Amino acid sequence: MRTALIAAAMIVANSSAASAAPAPSQPIADRAASQLYGPFELHSRIYPGTVRRYWVYVPADYDPARPPNLLLFQDGQRAVNPGGSLKIPAALDGLIRTGGIPSTLGIFVTPGHRGAHYPGDLGMNNPDHRVEEYDSLSDDYARLTLDELLPAVAKRWRFANDPRRRAIGGTSSGAIAAWTVAWRHPDQFRNVLSFIGSYTSIGLTLAPDGTPRTYGGDTYPGLIRKSAIRPLRIFLQDGRNDLDNEHGNWFLANQQMLKALEWANAHAGSDCGTGPCYDINHVWTDGAHSDADAGLLLPDALRWIWRDPASRTR
Repeated sequence: MRTALIAAAMIVANSSAASAAPAPSQPIADRAASQLYGPFELHSRIYPGTVRRYWVYVPADYDPARPPNLLLFQDGQRAVNPGGSLKIPAALDGLIRTGGIPSTLGIFVTPGHRGAHYPGDLGMNNPDHRVEEYDSLSDDYARLTLDELLPAVAKRWRFANDPRRRAIGGTSSGAIAAWTVAWRHPDQFRNVLSFIGSYTSIGLTLAPDGTPRTYGGDTYPGLIRKSAIRPLRIFLQDGRNDLDNEHGNWFLANQQMLKALEWANAHAGSDCGTGPCYDINHVWTDGAHSDADAGLLLPDALRWIWRDPASRTR
């Protein structure tokens, strides 16, 4: 299967996200019938002693008899911030209204924070349990997502069961968290939106003798090359001016992810034979470690993710 490119040489301006927190519940400005509900609190059995917030975007044409597609996005406090770079509820509104994507329910979830309640003054800052959840290669965060978060939302709103109609995404460590969920559970999510993904050694911890106790996201390119292909559709974005620190080089790490996915496809036989292939799209920009490019590219990325008839069946 050919690798699709939106605009590999595209240059996108960079800007920093605003820090104003969203209102607890707000209608989408340009489509009054759409609604953003929340924040709700979710306490986890998988991560005892932590709490997280989540919001639910319900499209104007929501019909429980015809469940919509699902977009699950990490770092929900930034995803729903009307003064930030992402503004995903507004983006969904425009895309659904113009027919760019199918009707879609959005779930925007923060990482966990240690405590009985989520701090009201945290704003756009990261909760204190983010690394343990987002940068781990274990199945724990996927279990929280599939066994706790989605069932909590499903008590009130219905959404697609077909993994081809589900997308999971995030920026930075939120991107690797989204990738891990889909990598481990392609039967639940077939589509990944990865912006400035932290495929670096943040999750690596060492024993006193220097041997790894836990591994980081820089392990993924090797795992992709040596594992069976999952039937995943992946959109990758990173900027040439992304971070370079003790955890790794972000732009190099994202290029390694792309090369590993392409290598896996190339060695799966002609047109990937009769089995699954990775459906890959990437955009390298001139941006830094910021949500700005993600906000600009998200509409095109979602159109690409849900471009075929199978993703539009309700």
